[in-house]
Amino acid sequence: MGKEELMKRLEERIRNCRKCPLWELRTNPVPGAGSYDAEVMFVGEAPGYWEDQKGLPFVGRAGKVLDELLAGIGLRREEVYITNIVKCRPPNNRDPTEEEIRACSPYLDMQIDIIRPRLIVPLGRHSMRYILGKFGFRVEPISRVHGKTFEARTLFGKVTIIPTYHPAAALYKPPVMEELKKDFARIGALMKRTR
Repeated sequence: MGKEELMKRLEERIRNCRKCPLWELRTNPVPGAGSYDAEVMFVGEAPGYWEDQKGLPFVGRAGKVLDELLAGIGLRREEVYITNIVKCRPPNNRDPTEEEIRACSPYLDMQIDIIRPRLIVPLGRHSMRYILGKFGFRVEPISRVHGKTFEARTLFGKVTIIPTYHPAAALYKPPVMEELKKDFARIGALMKRTR
């Protein structure tokens, strides 16, 4: 079975999921979007209002910041895969709970296994904590590890992890945008080296 068929089946499972109470509140689940052959996977935390309305990741104000950051390193959405740990919007855009992350993270694990990215970029502290923990790294505050490179082994080979701040943080704390640009410059440089 090819990647596309595997992902379509997984997306259908996500649409029908009732593993946590968030399914009762959602307008649309947000499985993810982009290339199933992507070398880079961006992992946010949970959908917001506009993502819930449209069923697509990062389409609100934070999405515009992400688009700008991608363009700055010569990437387009269609070339990467963008998803979240939690696939349904928590009420009032609150942080996802541990229970919600536990219930939903197997879907992210399957997406990683299907896409087999060479680079995973956790966006935000919840995503960073889950991804680094999944691959056996010690979890530290995002202010200490953003922009750093972590190398992990998977069943499908080596994967590099570069955590960074969530693009929404730049909307509320403008200095974070400079840090995001530096981190994305590292991502761009790594992509050039490995091509």
